[in-house]
Amino acid sequence: MRSAGQRGADRAGGKRRAGARGGADLPPRGPVMAACAFRRSIAAQLSKVLDLPPENLIKSISAVPVTKKRHVADFQLSIASVLENHSGDCLAQDLQLQAQKLAEKLKCDAVVSEISTGPGTVNFTINRELLAKTVLQQVLKDGSEYGKKSELFSLVPRQKAVIEFSSPNIAKKFHIGHLRSTIIGNFIANLKVALGHEVTRINYLGDWGMQFGLLGVGFQQFGDKEKLKSSPLQHLFEVYVQINKAAEDENIKKLAADFFRKLEEHDEQTLSLWKQFRGFSIEEYIRIYKRLGVHFDEYSGESFYQEKSQEVLRMLEDKGLLQKTIKGTGVVDLSEKKDLSLYSTVMRSDGTSLYITRDLAAAIDRMNKHSCDTMIYVTDKSQNSHFQHLFQILKLMGYDWAERCQHVSFGLVQGMKTRRGEVIFLEDVLDEVRSRMLQNMASAKTTKEVEDPMETAEKVGLAALIIQDFRGLLSSDYQFSWDRALQSRGDTGVFLQYTHARLHSLEQMHGNEQLTDVNASCLQEPDAISVLQHLLRYDEVLYRSSQDLQPKHIVSYLLTLCHLAAVAHKTLPVKGSAPELAQARLSLFRAARSVLASGMKLLGITPVTRM
Repeated sequence: MRSAGQRGADRAGGKRRAGARGGADLPPRGPVMAACAFRRSIAAQLSKVLDLPPENLIKSISAVPVTKKRHVADFQLSIASVLENHSGDCLAQDLQLQAQKLAEKLKCDAVVSEISTGPGTVNFTINRELLAKTVLQQVLKDGSEYGKKSELFSLVPRQKAVIEFSSPNIAKKFHIGHLRSTIIGNFIANLKVALGHEVTRINYLGDWGMQFGLLGVGFQQFGDKEKLKSSPLQHLFEVYVQINKAAEDENIKKLAADFFRKLEEHDEQTLSLWKQFRGFSIEEYIRIYKRLGVHFDEYSGESFYQEKSQEVLRMLEDKGLLQKTIKGTGVVDLSEKKDLSLYSTVMRSDGTSLYITRDLAAAIDRMNKHSCDTMIYVTDKSQNSHFQHLFQILKLMGYDWAERCQHVSFGLVQGMKTRRGEVIFLEDVLDEVRSRMLQNMASAKTTKEVEDPMETAEKVGLAALIIQDFRGLLSSDYQFSWDRALQSRGDTGVFLQYTHARLHSLEQMHGNEQLTDVNASCLQEPDAISVLQHLLRYDEVLYRSSQDLQPKHIVSYLLTLCHLAAVAHKTLPVKGSAPELAQARLSLFRAARSVLASGMKLLGITPVTRM
């Protein structure tokens, strides 16, 4: 840490409180977020002591998470983050000593009312009235944009991103596993768009392969055109189950191979039937996506790249990357020593392409079409090896942009099968969660009369599914529990919806006009300060999720916000309070609801206003 002349300080308890006002400047005016204004003010003073540019210190100054302790600082500086040549093995007592030395050189001023030290940190408490006034003004002014234009994102370039997610196999019903890819991809797209990036959402359908030969034969034997029109996915599923029982029959195998060969040769009758399967499937999927609040900019599929995959094989051959095995299959050597100890099969012995070949063609086509900065694939973790191979082959082909491709993988949902071990279909889950929520709403004493109970139950039920899914690391498997997901108390999606509806009701009850000139001195109670401190952290939470694409940071933040708002709602009544006090408290609750709604929408949840 750079040295500077020492200044006297009261070391008692490691704290100093505001005395004479001087030193750092007041938060800058203009379109600067509350937390940014305070960070800049602290960084300005630190830069003079540490002889470092203020902008180098901004990201080292973080808002302190709210705890059950009544008095916590608002911001803290990690000493390790500003030490020169910090090796990571610095003793804790050394860091503590450095923190104390730095704190002694800093002054309280009009912004910072108290400076203290913690384990390896210097802590800053903001002037309480300034905290309340600045945070509320900023949240209520920015609305849904609060936190998204923070200077934490100033060094993050705006990008064009292509995100591939959901990607079901056509002619098959959505099962619960598809829910994870769909809601995770939707979250990543929502977050990137909110932060100013340009996003193309792609649904890459599994619409090609030998299984369609089997399905085609099955439909010829067991299919019904009327049932196909009325309930396409259910009927095709039933057909597939029936034909699958006979799949080992050599005659059926031959018929299936012949059907798929005709499909590849673009036989008119065969292609017409396949197009019906595909068209009806997409119509059904769009209906289900609408229930999930998800949309796509582009529906493509493996079939689009059947011919282009042959171009990829020619490119691999021209570059000397395609090797033939004794069996006649084509492989790409991925081993470091080039001894085929690690390889990827990209061609069948008959010269036709495989799934990875079509993925290579799709990646090249997308980059040519969209000129994107990054491509993100959202699938379960069983495909980790597939995407490692995909990106590695692209690099070998000379595509440097393969470094900017990313696979976001997720774990499995456990406990989502029937007692007979059968997979549960997604729409059945959506129907079940809506039905259970309707029952819960009907029996709850706090339920308000709503215009459309079915729609409200659907939104609340979907919130329950999303929050249970997003609470942990995406890569982890998790055990699904109906009872836990649908609880109105505790850390659930139902609790988020209930809190939002309750806060919205409070606003409606006391007038929905725009509040101005809040008297910040009316918001000095510990429960009010806790809410304000938490609102201060929102941009940091968004930044963290934007870096690792994990929704759990936002979920945890929103659940804490709801708990803090619930406590404040009990201890800081609006009804019966003096007008000035009531207005200040109403502003606090409105700000909390605004940030809650903003975060919920990023997660893919539509906030309800009554339930």
